[in-house]
Amino acid sequence: MSRPLAVFDIDGTLVDSRASIHRACCDAARTLGLVEPSYDRVRQIVGLTLDKALHVLEPDLTLAELAEFVAAFQASFRTMYEAGHEEPLYPGVMDTLNRLKRDGWRLSIATGQNRRGVARNLARAGWSDLFLSSHCAGDGPGKPDPTMLLAAMSACGAEAGSTIMIGDTSHDMIMAANADVTGQGVGWGFHTPDEQRAAGAIHVAEDFPDLEAALDRFASRAAVV
Repeated sequence: MSRPLAVFDIDGTLVDSRASIHRACCDAARTLGLVEPSYDRVRQIVGLTLDKALHVLEPDLTLAELAEFVAAFQASFRTMYEAGHEEPLYPGVMDTLNRLKRDGWRLSIATGQNRRGVARNLARAGWSDLFLSSHCAGDGPGKPDPTMLLAAMSACGAEAGSTIMIGDTSHDMIMAANADVTGQGVGWGFHTPDEQRAAGAIHVAEDFPDLEAALDRFASRAAVV
């Protein structure tokens, strides 16, 4: 059996972007004269491609209005970044990623962000040396379509039985099931543990030590397959 592959989502899994995504949605809604959405509505759409996510959030918009909504969302993020904003990593992220790398795991990314967002994150200190590949919605169909996850396995030379998808949303877990790989949830992001388990998560970690223990269990099982 080949070395295990851990494919990580970014938003809500490695990076705490809850406040900034909600803020961008509210800014964009005001631009179009819409009611600002609650955080509970916004958290449900995170992980989908941006146009699909905003369509789910405001399904009655025309195509032209949806395009304006997307542009306003992106403009809000540009304003935040130009002002020096950077979403923080969750506590324990780097310790866990570095430990997995030392232990021989292959690491990849599958995210609903666009390629610009991925590049911004890969520019974080230490990240470029950790991940063998990165895959985003701009490369093809977004979550829960399995294309990104299948591309990660292909790029890293991994089989489904040795691959685990780590994410915080039901979209991640359904994508994992669609790719016939294990879905591992985390309890600190956008979707609740119950929502993730209902979508197929084998386990939802409470913190990064709990996640590491779950990944150790997966690696032990994968090694004997």
